[in-house]
Amino acid sequence: MTNRNIAYVVVYLYGSLLAGCGALPEQETVRLEVFPAYERTDTTNVVKEKLYIQFDEWRGVRYKLGGLSRHGIDCSGFVYVTFKSQLGLHLPRTTHLQSKIGKEIRKSELETGDLVFFKTGFTSRHVGIYLEENKFLHVSLRKGVTISELDNVYWKPRYWKAIRI
Repeated sequence: MTNRNIAYVVVYLYGSLLAGCGALPEQETVRLEVFPAYERTDTTNVVKEKLYIQFDEWRGVRYKLGGLSRHGIDCSGFVYVTFKSQLGLHLPRTTHLQSKIGKEIRKSELETGDLVFFKTGFTSRHVGIYLEENKFLHVSLRKGVTISELDNVYWKPRYWKAIRI
């Protein structure tokens, strides 16, 4: 397996039951691909710096379901754009598919760059990127691109799982 071709993931969305904040229909095979900019030797500090750069560039950009630009972006779109532009890693586009890749880890094992997932409704999900010290980067419905605390009164009871890419 090469850095350019890590894995193939085939998943079919089953209607609205798999809805998430980035729930756009994905009917094709999803390919996880690493671009040359991403090196496994990146230290935590380098990844953290890149994530804060991304936050500075996108801070306050409003939430828009299915959005992928500074005119509006959803949670999985922001994760998708951030990993591609800052780390050179091409992730699936939807929250559902993003939750299926990588390795599931315990909350106590979180490191900078891990994905954190939340159950925000019966079938809806939310995703963000863990930064440090119990903080994560994501797109809020109210604040747009922002940083929140995992132990926040809203997020703490909705925490679902974490994934390391």
